[in-house]
Amino acid sequence: MNSPLDSLAARAGQVNLSSQEVARYSRHLIMPEVGMDGQKRLKAASVLLIGAGGLGSPLGLYLAAAGVGRIGLVDFDVVDFSNLQRQVLHGTPDVGRPKLHSARDRLQAINPEVRLDLYETHLTSANALQILGPYDVVIDGTDNFPTRYLVNDACVLLGKPNVYGSIFRFDGQATVFYPGRGPCYRCLYPEPPPPGEVPSCAEGGVLGVLPGLVGCIQATEAVKLILGRGEPLIGRLLLYDALEMRFREFKVRRNPMCPMCGDNPTIKQLIDYDQFCGVRGQEAPPAAQAAGSPGLGETTVEQLKQRLDRGEKVFILDVRNPEEVQICRIPGSVLLPLPSLPQRLRELNRDQEMIVHCKSGMRSQRAIDFLRQQGFTKLSNLKGGILAWADKIDPTMPKY
Repeated sequence: MNSPLDSLAARAGQVNLSSQEVARYSRHLIMPEVGMDGQKRLKAASVLLIGAGGLGSPLGLYLAAAGVGRIGLVDFDVVDFSNLQRQVLHGTPDVGRPKLHSARDRLQAINPEVRLDLYETHLTSANALQILGPYDVVIDGTDNFPTRYLVNDACVLLGKPNVYGSIFRFDGQATVFYPGRGPCYRCLYPEPPPPGEVPSCAEGGVLGVLPGLVGCIQATEAVKLILGRGEPLIGRLLLYDALEMRFREFKVRRNPMCPMCGDNPTIKQLIDYDQFCGVRGQEAPPAAQAAGSPGLGETTVEQLKQRLDRGEKVFILDVRNPEEVQICRIPGSVLLPLPSLPQRLRELNRDQEMIVHCKSGMRSQRAIDFLRQQGFTKLSNLKGGILAWADKIDPTMPKY
């Protein structure tokens, strides 16, 4: 399978470096592994970054500074205060702005010689091949499974290297999936985990400096691929534990039975990745359940507030972690963290109506699913969790 990088040497022969660029990249030019030819390869290359958040920040900063000639950015989010702890592309004045706009301003300030392509949209099966098509290297800086599988499958279909990274709490991963030269993401993770089983960074947190390190590893791999130097992480999964300051490496082999890159692939076009990962309808109650009714469905924060104002004794079960309760809590709620729920069932009354909440509604739904399996029936999920309470009931409540 031909790679876009195969033609890079010819394209690099058609570009020149100005005197200003020679000065800018002089520390590259005096390295024999880069030199003038290598810097021209960087200038002739194009890289697409999926995400302008935690991983996309160091990726954009260092690839622009390194002189990658064309950088594409895919993101549809706006800057939030909670981003600033790790997403160093954005600053306090950017809160509320589209991430692509603040990223554009920051990267242009670093290197105005770089061409920036902005895609302010969701990456979907309908547009992925068109968006990924013009680029030599794709870098996955996303934080959800549907997009990871989508990026993988699109890269395999297009024959493009996919520089993968992920972060959670104190742990990071990085590898390179290169069609025809090593395994793909599906070889490593054939099936997505059950919906809600793996918490997001918004639920579990992430050390602020962690994406800086993992993103720099991804940027290094992209530069190596463009230069054609060194030993890339193809077939090697690098694991990083920030608490222990330890790196480990595992071999990842191409699965000949892989439905995407195997000997006889069965997936030959992009699919519905939300459906594949079981995301669609995950937070919605079954149709037969009446929202807000005792024991079934959802309760809105407005409904809960009305009941509390009427003096009703409502049992509010908070399944967040203790650290989150230190930030904010709904008055009168009882804390019973989700991980300890199986060991503390005796503390709950099966005959009592319970309104269960977490930060946004995902963990509380998992708690309800578990409690129903244990014979509890009078359960209701607080729609939107404590974030909805802060938005609609108590604007003075801190949000996280």
